Amino acid sequence: MAPDPADTAPDTPLPGLHHPFPTPPEEGGAVEIAEGVLWLRLPLPMALDHVNVYALDDGDGWTVVDTGFASNRGRAIWQRLLDGPLRGRPVRRVIVTHYHPDHIGLAGWFQTQGAELVTTRTSWLYARMLVLDVQALPAPEMLAFQRLAGVPPDRLARIAATRPFNFADVVAPLPPGFTRIREGDSLSAGGRRWLVRCGDGHAPEHATLWSMEDDLVLGGDQLLPGISANIGVYPTEPAADPLSEWLDSCRRLAAHAEDRHLVLPGHKLPFTGLPLRLRQMEENHDSALARLLDHLRQPQTAADCFLPLFKRQIDGPEYGMALVESVAHLNCLLRRGLVCRSLSDQGAWLWRRAGEA
Repeated sequence: MAPDPADTAPDTPLPGLHHPFPTPPEEGGAVEIAEGVLWLRLPLPMALDHVNVYALDDGDGWTVVDTGFASNRGRAIWQRLLDGPLRGRPVRRVIVTHYHPDHIGLAGWFQTQGAELVTTRTSWLYARMLVLDVQALPAPEMLAFQRLAGVPPDRLARIAATRPFNFADVVAPLPPGFTRIREGDSLSAGGRRWLVRCGDGHAPEHATLWSMEDDLVLGGDQLLPGISANIGVYPTEPAADPLSEWLDSCRRLAAHAEDRHLVLPGHKLPFTGLPLRLRQMEENHDSALARLLDHLRQPQTAADCFLPLFKRQIDGPEYGMALVESVAHLNCLLRRGLVCRSLSDQGAWLWRRAGEA
């Protein structure tokens, strides 16, 4: 996740938005958002230290929206939730908004206890593929991607000798079988009918759920306050243009957004003001693209573009996420015909404004 200028901490309200529930649930606790809808939180071992999940009351059991990482701590917290706020009733269904580990991590664990997994086909295929792909060292394609992005040789050497993050480290095995949802579908949960609207860019075919009975919207990472979802290009599809997909999604969802909507996001605080927030997300990336284009008056690698994009240099654990987001912005400019690129003697892409000598 990349910070917006106004964001200083995981739960800092963003000016212009209203946060009717300013106090998040404690670990193992719940906040009732509306009748039949509970807001829960699971911890994450990173700067963004939590993921929001939601429990929808179906009478004889619960539908859970997203799950948190698979870990001993995560499973223990869920057991406390089941014994406490969920009143001993089983989780009968898990809806996963998108395939990222903090959202799908424990879906397979719930499946082994009899829960139905509901998600988009793309999310299930990505997750099922990645959980079975365990690497002891980075694949050659990963190293080639990093080299082309301009990662310095010393950092690249450290990456090559280090076990990479594996999806299976924090995602429980996914048994075969799921129930597909897609754009325009509807489903019942928590005493409501929900309409499925999908977005792209942060994750392909990311599901959001819009209540057809009241003002609730389950936004996952497609609709976040105060932080911008990471928009990244990865070795699996190095020529992808997810930023254009993200901007298209913001405009498409804006056609349905109203100030009355209470968005239940995947991170940070529930909020109203969705039309404004969608404009902010679009404008933030448009501004970043303009700064980047100005930066490219001189040839630069993707790794040289952090300062204009994020307004600060980035190192440490955030470096990898910054790198893939840098490539995403460059690919977007390339698709628009505003930049060109050539290989350096070191084997990295050098990007520059089109028409610059």
